Parts: sequence; structure tokens; C-alpha cells
Amino acid sequence: MNVSAPDRARYGAVSLPLLVAAAAGLGGAFAWTWMPAQGAAVAPVPAAHATDSVVADREAQAATPQEEAPSLLRALASVSPMEMRSDLFFLASDELRGRDTPSQEQRIAARFIRARLERLGFQPGGRDGSFLYEYLWPQSGLDLARTSATLDLGAGPTALTWAQDYFLGQGAFGLRAVEGGLVWGGADDVQALEGEDLTGKWVVVEPTERMPSGRRVRALESAGAVGLVVLPFGNVEAQMADLAARNNAYRGARLTSARARDDARFPVLHVVPRIAAQIKALVPADAPLGTPLPGHLAESCGFGRQGDAVLENVCGYWPGSDPVLKDEVILISAHYDHVGVRESDGEVFNGADDNASGTTGLLAIAQALKAYGPMRRSVMLIWVSGEEKGLFGSAAWTKDPSLPEGTRPLCNLNIDMIGRNDPHSLLITPTKKRKEYSALTQSVERHAPTEGFTNVGSADDYWSRSDHANFAANLKIPVAFLFTDVHEDYHKVTDTADKIDYDKASRVVRVVVRMLHDLQVDKPQF
Repeated sequence: MNVSAPDRARYGAVSLPLLVAAAAGLGGAFAWTWMPAQGAAVAPVPAAHATDSVVADREAQAATPQEEAPSLLRALASVSPMEMRSDLFFLASDELRGRDTPSQEQRIAARFIRARLERLGFQPGGRDGSFLYEYLWPQSGLDLARTSATLDLGAGPTALTWAQDYFLGQGAFGLRAVEGGLVWGGADDVQALEGEDLTGKWVVVEPTERMPSGRRVRALESAGAVGLVVLPFGNVEAQMADLAARNNAYRGARLTSARARDDARFPVLHVVPRIAAQIKALVPADAPLGTPLPGHLAESCGFGRQGDAVLENVCGYWPGSDPVLKDEVILISAHYDHVGVRESDGEVFNGADDNASGTTGLLAIAQALKAYGPMRRSVMLIWVSGEEKGLFGSAAWTKDPSLPEGTRPLCNLNIDMIGRNDPHSLLITPTKKRKEYSALTQSVERHAPTEGFTNVGSADDYWSRSDHANFAANLKIPVAFLFTDVHEDYHKVTDTADKIDYDKASRVVRVVVRMLHDLQVDKPQF
């Protein structure tokens, strides 16, 4: 049996005569564990956060000989923490700029995955002989020709340029054209205007520390106000820089919800200090709230639907060998996207754990399938995009699966964030508390201790937050979600590759490989 050099050092040579059978339930499926060759030492765990207790667990497991099929042994031996580390450091590098959906860097990641699948001998799992599964998603963008403002303070109209003379507040981008006079809204007591008739008026405010709350702004809109004009406050230089970064991010197209409508949105305009000084000069000393100001403002915004973006999942098909069972396809998924870069300063959200860990885990599963050889059932590996936007990629695939003609999906195993926290801990959903609980979860519960996971907890709180939810809802198949929980770096620029426990991630992969082996029995009982 061929064992890679890193894994030969990790486990020692495999001595098959020392392996004996052990039944473990699920319709005749077996639970398996490694047995090092006689006299072979169990090597230290090559991981960023390996612990002596994990090594001790493995040594204890090795003390009870158990037989494993040669194909499974080959597959398990192929799972290398160091190779996963190499892949993850690339996928979570600054150069891939957070793998946002859509982005050129995400396309690079997709082609990296495709190249690996081709090298391993997988068949294309997308459409028309491609590894790439393309799908369309609506996007919105800003029409600059329809985005402007005109301010008249009594000396004639002055054209204001968006992102130079004024900025739009968060949530203020939409399709609209509004105009009206100005009224004074004061500093932090704008709520006093809630009972006034503000029909056709822009409310001008100059906060001392923070913006009026969303509830206050909605109350002004309900009172008939056409918009809010905000004069600079606090650290003006920092405020203007942040507004500029956030507004300039709208120059490109961005994905939107499939249910989103082009609506007007209540305008919130932040004017630059030069324009603010001109407006403030019109406010009488000790002016009461609601005082009309001698001015008129017209504003239009052209942010709306701009066609569809072409997005990509990556799909690799590993055909089964059984004449009948090969038409049943096991689906294994992980999202390969993250959230890109921070608009305000360009810092990269590397997404090492979320979800470069699952992405590299799926690559390791591909390697394990190559080592295993054809399984009785077929396997489809699916790297989905758009998860961070709202499970877009899995929604598209499950509503229009790219399965070979005559095949059907059997179940889905989904992995997301598998490389952090307690090395002994693994979370799973669905548990017994959910009606979707099945033998897939039981398989995780059976094999997790073999791989050092002595604490198997519930991920039921995350049932709807990763891609397995779409496989369950749209394909009506059993699912299992393997997850190692959130942490202090979740969705922060500090989620970096140096913090991943590669040994732990590799053991999650080995649990999945063992589950795949379980699923080759004649009739899995879900």
C-alpha cells in the first residue's frame, strides 16, 4: 500500500495482518481505526495547535487492533495536514483578497480547485463538460448620470457632485428623485419634530456625537420629510474618509437579493464641511426646531438593478462502480467564498477558517477518493460560491442540479469552519432535537471518537446558516453539517491561516471519509 511520506512519518508503516474486524451498526457498516505496524512509533501531530492529549488519544485507540478495508486505509493515509496547510495558505492569502462573490480573486480560487480535480482524474461535474457550474444572480449598481444634487441657498442653484460634495448614508442608495425646502432639526433632539408636519421638507441636523437612531429617522419619514441632511460632526476628517470609502464601494455592481426591488429609499445626505458651512450660515442663532431655512435641495439617485452577474460553483464527479448503486450520488459541499476586503481601509478578510478550511478539506476528500478508488456509489464534490451573501450558490445548484442523466442525490455532507477551537470538539446538526436527525448524524457520532473528537456537540443553532439547509429544503435528502464553531476571529480580518489547527481539520476530513465508506452498504437506513 502506498503511503505518502508525511503520513508514513505520522502513522508508521501499516501492517495489515495486525488488523481485525469490528462491526459498528448502520446496516452492516463498520467503524474503523488505524493500527500502526508493530514497533512503529506514533509521531507527534504536525499541527498548528496540536496537543499532547490528542496524541495520547490516538495511541490509546491504536492499542485495540481493528480491521479496515485496504481501500479505506489508503484513503485515510492520503489525508495530510501539511498538504492541507499548503492549500489553505494559498486560498487565505492576501493576494486572493477574501474571495468575495463575485471577484476576480474568487475566479482564481475556482480555477485552482478545478486544476486539482483535473489532476486527480475527476470528471467534470458542471454543465456542458465543465467543472464550473455557472449560475446567474441579480446585481445592482449606481448609474452616475442619474446620481446628483442641486442646492439653492438664495444665490442661485449650485450643482453638487456625489462622493465629492456629499455622500449617501448607509442604506440610502436606491432609485429616486426628490426635492424640497429645508428646516432646522437641531443637534440631538430631532425627536421633538416627530409630531410636526414635515411634508416636502429636508431636515437639517448637526449631531454632537452620533447619528439619529434608525427609529428617529423613520419617524421623520413618516412625518412627511423627503430626506435628512447631516452636517459633519465628531472627528470630521475620519468621518469624511469613512464616508468616501463606503460610497466609492458603490461604483461597482454588487449582488442583491433575488427578491429585492428597486425602491426609492429615504435619502440621508452627509455634506462636506464646505457645503455645511454655507447651510449653517443660514441658521439663526438659537433657532427653534422646525425653523424654515431659505434654501431648496433637489437630489436624485440611480442605484438599481443592472442585469445579472455570472457566478461559479465548482463541481467534481467521482463515478461509482456498482452497476446499480452508481446512480445514487453522495453530495459533499463546502463554500469557497468569503467576504472580500473592508471598504473603509482595504484590509483583507482572509477567511482562513471561514471557509478556506472547509475548501481545503474538500480538496483533501478529493485526494482521499483518488486513493480509495471508485466507490460503489458516485460522489459529487461541490464548492459553492455566494454562501456569505445568503447561500446563493447552493440555492442555485439545488434548484437546478448538474447531475448526470439517470442519477439521483442520496444525501449531503457539508463542512464549514473545521479548523479552530478545542481539538477534541466537533459540532453536528441535525441532532436528535431536530426532525431531520438521521443515520448520517449517527455515523458522525460513531466515528468522531475514533478521530479524537471526544466532545461531539450540537450545531442545531446553525441549521439555516450554511449550505446544507438548501440541500435539505430543495432536494429533500438527509444532510449532516460538520462544524467546529465560531471564535473571536469570526468575520474579522484576523481570521488568518496561521491560526488554523491543521491536525484537527484533517481529522474532520477523516471522519467524512469514514462516513463515505459507511455509505457504500447496499441499503443505508436513513
